[in-house]
Amino acid sequence: MKKTDMERLKGARIAGQMKQAGAPARYGKDSALESRRERRRREQALGLVPVALKLDARLLERLREHAQRRGAALDAAAAELLQRALDSLA
Repeated sequence: MKKTDMERLKGARIAGQMKQAGAPARYGKDSALESRRERRRREQALGLVPVALKLDARLLERLREHAQRRGAALDAAAAELLQRALDSLA
């Protein structure tokens, strides 16, 4: 058998082994990460609505610092500050 034939068969054998092995556990059903669809459904059940904002970089940095001091997530800190500001207007 020629060397090229041996290499072709070796490649076919490796390809067959890869097909039989399947996907690693970090992909697919075994993944521990929550899918976007599941997260969206959970957030909808809580009454949360996604909002895109464009903020000045300095303002965003202050918001991040505030969230870090409070030990809260950025969205929770933003919601708290918005609620306080709106309550003070009424």
